[in-house]
Amino acid sequence: MNRTRVKICGLTRAADVAAAVAAGADALGFNCYPRSPRYVALERLDELAREVPAFATPVLLFVNAGADEIARAVERVPHALLQFHGDEDAAACARSGRPYLRALRMQADADYAAAQVQYADALALLADAPAPGFGGSGLTFDWSRLPPPSARTTPLVLAGGLTPDNVGAAIAAVRPYAVDVASGVEQAPGIKDAGKIAAFIAAVRAADDAIAAS
Repeated sequence: MNRTRVKICGLTRAADVAAAVAAGADALGFNCYPRSPRYVALERLDELAREVPAFATPVLLFVNAGADEIARAVERVPHALLQFHGDEDAAACARSGRPYLRALRMQADADYAAAQVQYADALALLADAPAPGFGGSGLTFDWSRLPPPSARTTPLVLAGGLTPDNVGAAIAAVRPYAVDVASGVEQAPGIKDAGKIAAFIAAVRAADDAIAAS
């Protein structure tokens, strides 16, 4: 049976990390971009990283960050996966020597197939809805623009406007390796809702069960 992985992103509070872990999240995202409303300063990152248990993956999100900035964050969370969400080319993503995800904003000229070649060493590509600047839009995009699983050489993480109400349909349509949610499980930017987190992950598991039974 295929199991869709779940990343809860934009965590800023220990209680929300605990809620995500209790609900069964596979990955926990911490935003290291200072202009984000979900930004986590280095001192706070120390505290939150201590809440991440074994077998859950912390993910540090960067936007056009310098090498020193990345190194300082990784020093605090040495087992983290990196996520690049800015204008970074493949060389910039690989410079740290660490495993990484590359976000791809699905604007009109976005080419998932070309990105698979350009970022061939990425652990996954994260397909997100376009938005002003580098923040999330809270909106979905046309999932039919993504290649089918048979045409993917890099695992696909689906993001952009996902909620407990639509994530099942998203999984049925796209069959992603993982789904990523931030605003769809929040009360306010950076303030998660434990009930919504649990409902979101329950909807993912129900979608997996429906695919397995089909």
